[in-house]
Amino acid sequence: MNSITIPTFINTLKENNINRFHLVYNQQNNKVESSHEELQFLADFMNNDTRDFEEHEGMFFQLTEKYDVLQGAFVHRTKRGQAAGGVRFWQYDNLEDYLRDGMRLGKGMTHKNALAGLWWGGGKGVMVHNTDIDKNNPEYREYIYTEYGKLLTSIKGCYVTAEDVGTSVEDMQSIYKTTRFTTCIPENVGGSGNPSEPTSRGVLRGMEAAAAFLGENLEGKTIAVQGMGHVAEPLIKHLFDKNVAKVIANDINPDVVKAVKVKFSDKNLDARITEKGDNSILFEECDILAPCATGATLNKTSIPKIKAKIVCGAANNQLEDHDKDDKALADKGIIYVPDFLTNRMGIVNCANEQYGYVNDDEYFERHLTKEWNQGVYQTTLSVLKEAKETGQPTSKAAIKQATDLSMELHPVFGHRSLKIIESLVKEKWFK
Repeated sequence: MNSITIPTFINTLKENNINRFHLVYNQQNNKVESSHEELQFLADFMNNDTRDFEEHEGMFFQLTEKYDVLQGAFVHRTKRGQAAGGVRFWQYDNLEDYLRDGMRLGKGMTHKNALAGLWWGGGKGVMVHNTDIDKNNPEYREYIYTEYGKLLTSIKGCYVTAEDVGTSVEDMQSIYKTTRFTTCIPENVGGSGNPSEPTSRGVLRGMEAAAAFLGENLEGKTIAVQGMGHVAEPLIKHLFDKNVAKVIANDINPDVVKAVKVKFSDKNLDARITEKGDNSILFEECDILAPCATGATLNKTSIPKIKAKIVCGAANNQLEDHDKDDKALADKGIIYVPDFLTNRMGIVNCANEQYGYVNDDEYFERHLTKEWNQGVYQTTLSVLKEAKETGQPTSKAAIKQATDLSMELHPVFGHRSLKIIESLVKEKWFK
């Protein structure tokens, strides 16, 4: 699978006149089934995978007529309600990386939504950037996001999308033109806009809880932040507001680094431009490491060189292999705060959007208090305590709590999204 490049796979789709296809988990025979015989190898890959596939209920894909952009909706578990999670716009070296990222991201949203107490299941959208085209081309972006909206409309609401890495509020407005199954749309059409700043507040609370678990606080600490984008920039501000001694940060975008340097010119900020794939910031001498860029940066290669006492960041799927990497961190004595525990505030913002707005919304702010049992702070302490008492890594403790919650049926609609998926298969949705 890792030898199949995205362009090669797209050519396969074109040769077989496949515009849309799905991979759906058959609840009766416990096997993933492909909509097309020509793509059975994808189903076989899922059925034989023991790392990232976890009975994902359905994965729906389309190839855009213009620009050759592969788009997907990865639906994991929907017992608590519709799958919900943002749509990522990224580029991948091969087909396996794309599928694994989508599956991991979908699972992560199941865990995140369940721990946050939301009546939503887990899912994620992923679109593969066509590197032959300027990704900032307005016509290109408007077209592919409008097409993505059509994909969501066609799968009848089993997945609700939002903003994620590579996607802007303006892109969400393009999605909104062709579907109602979206959140985080612009404020001028009744949405909640960019959820990045609330997300940074949740990560900050996770850091505070981890420090408190060690009998400490953030004041005087050195924090290393990988990434300086939409979540990391406000996080840096909040860290300085907490009187940290120093922030070391990096990003691959020179313009972003320059802008953040200017914004915090009066602070002790060491901001660096790095090349894509340069993870050297993970190995800085620091108290807390905050991965806030792409996922899978914590792995068998990087973990042995990490010097921080605490790892707590905003990036999704920071562990490349949950079964091994969380144990490796624990064996080093590093407190790892799972990303799906702390970076919930964006999806909380999106979930609350559909119920209208009030000032100082208590249903939002309670997630950020230190008192509420289901808030970021108390949940972090609960997970760290359980991990210490049972001797298991923090990620496993958090996943256990999240999985138990994710099995609860929606109190009104039950497992409705699964019924939608079953109807899509029966109706041969892909045609």
